[in-house]
Amino acid sequence: MRVPTLAPAYVGGVQLLAHASRRLLAGPARRDLLRSCSTNVDNLAAGRWSTLVTSALLVEEPMELPYALLLLAVLGYAEYAHGAWWTAGVFLFGHTGATLLVYGGLRAGRPSPATRAALDVGTSYGFYAVLGGLTSALPRGPLRGGARLALLALAAKPLLDRGRTFTDAGHFAALGLGLGVAGVIDRRSDVVDYRSVANR
Repeated sequence: MRVPTLAPAYVGGVQLLAHASRRLLAGPARRDLLRSCSTNVDNLAAGRWSTLVTSALLVEEPMELPYALLLLAVLGYAEYAHGAWWTAGVFLFGHTGATLLVYGGLRAGRPSPATRAALDVGTSYGFYAVLGGLTSALPRGPLRGGARLALLALAAKPLLDRGRTFTDAGHFAALGLGLGVAGVIDRRSDVVDYRSVANR
């Protein structure tokens, strides 16, 4: 039986860093730290690709308890079901993939200076990707398809609002990448099932 260790270490570490930075750094210094680790247009355009990793380790404010517990539950179950490497891989794939898609869209749209320098840190892109990937664990049929449609609808809803942000687009992109991972798992499972039937 797998006991999740990476998920609690990651969620706990992000929370610890958030609380420590609030206590130890003055407002401007903390803002500078967040901006230097952010995957905003200015940083990526300047070739600061390390922010693709550092942005997933920091949050603007400590995560609220309900979200932190939900993040822990999703990552913990993914680690239990598929292992730590799978969970970390899908998380980073979703986080970096969605970030680069948003970056490309913003560059093409000629964003304002405020948008170019905006803070863009947090765990949500990876969370959406892992959540999408986990739909492959649901039973085949209407439940799996319905869950995927419901998640897509929830992620798309903010995009229809007037106050939408590039982060909303990132959430939708990350979920789409996670569902793509789930689709690959579905196809592999179908191949295995077909071979097992053919060998009987």
